[in-house]
Amino acid sequence: MGRLGGDRQAGVLGPAQPQEVPAGGVRHGLGLGTRAGAGRALRPVRSAVGRGGGARGVTGGRRRRPGLEPGRGRPVAGPRPRPARPRRPRHRRHRAGRAGPPGDPPRPLIDPFAYEQETVMSSPVPHTVLLAAPRSFCAGVERAIEIVEHALRRHGAPVYVRKQIVHNTHVVAELEERGAVFVEELDEVPAGATVVFSAHGVSPAVRADGEHRGLDVIDATCPLVTKVHTEARRFAARGDTVLLIGHGGHEEVEGTLGEAPERTVLVEDVAAAHSVEVPDPERVSYLTQTTLAVDETVEIVSVLRQRFPALRGPASDDICYATTNRQEALSAVAREADLVLVVGSANSSNSVRLVELARRGGTPAYLVDDASAIRAEWLDGVSVVGLTAGASAPPRLVDEVIAALGPVEVVERTTATETVHFTLPLAVRP
Repeated sequence: MGRLGGDRQAGVLGPAQPQEVPAGGVRHGLGLGTRAGAGRALRPVRSAVGRGGGARGVTGGRRRRPGLEPGRGRPVAGPRPRPARPRRPRHRRHRAGRAGPPGDPPRPLIDPFAYEQETVMSSPVPHTVLLAAPRSFCAGVERAIEIVEHALRRHGAPVYVRKQIVHNTHVVAELEERGAVFVEELDEVPAGATVVFSAHGVSPAVRADGEHRGLDVIDATCPLVTKVHTEARRFAARGDTVLLIGHGGHEEVEGTLGEAPERTVLVEDVAAAHSVEVPDPERVSYLTQTTLAVDETVEIVSVLRQRFPALRGPASDDICYATTNRQEALSAVAREADLVLVVGSANSSNSVRLVELARRGGTPAYLVDDASAIRAEWLDGVSVVGLTAGASAPPRLVDEVIAALGPVEVVERTTATETVHFTLPLAVRP
């Protein structure tokens, strides 16, 4: 195999470089993934020379002979002596699978001397991506998106959606291209039109408004959010004060508060748990938003139990399985990573919680809406990147981030397997 390289101009492909690929591993680069075959220890990977960079030996401009003064051709002091370079051993090449001459060591399938050992990169490139699994879409998000898609096929455009169907800018933009119209409130929807309620749920007052306006309502509320609404009504009906642990202003919290507003008190953090007061400490219950950080919620509930020993809660955790699984998966990779990237939009509660979780563990972490949000300085000195995505982020965005990071070894760490599936409402079933 001949040597690749020599002098190359900036802006073209630089010399190929051997990189180790573990058997069964996957290497991604520029959107392409290659699975390494068994027994192949090295694989040449070309790297693009960045703008303004060049391969070794290229300085830009016209070459000149050493020892001549620039521009005049006059002799100067003479070239500096070049240090002697050790000669590399020359081997006869043999076809793969054939033995060499007697006494020769076994030949590698790929001669490491056939490649330049330097690769010029335009920006820092990590070596490894630890990919957390599960990640990206959950069953509730998939169901909500499918509901809008089926509604568009059945009713045609426009189909109105109250609030963002899920909290991701890319999902919203793609559905808008297909004919979905996103509104903040129902008074923006023409009478008699089809409207979809988002996955985060709505209050009874919003449902009543839809009926009053004669709208064709399709409910895309996640079934796990509906469970919390049902518990809120049940706890309030038995005379309890309901302490709702969640973030004020989030659409899911607004919908749950609306189930029993006169008996529900919002508790946003540990400080609020220490200060909240209830009319009857013997009749108090708690519920949680489905997308909270598990560790922070446990701390808040612990404080409430200390203050109100009679505190009652739901039969099963309100924090949804997908939120819990993604946090556990991220924890598994964050402890080994130099940097964590979470793919998700800024208004995605579960995505923001993932960033906070990594930072609490001491790993720098950033939320990126897509690959274009990655900043080169984040990667300075970074060898291992932990990567995950919030439950509302499309899987393709993760692939695009991996491609943007350059040729890297991708190692997936799976902590749970998700098999949950929610059926579609009758209004849109095929």
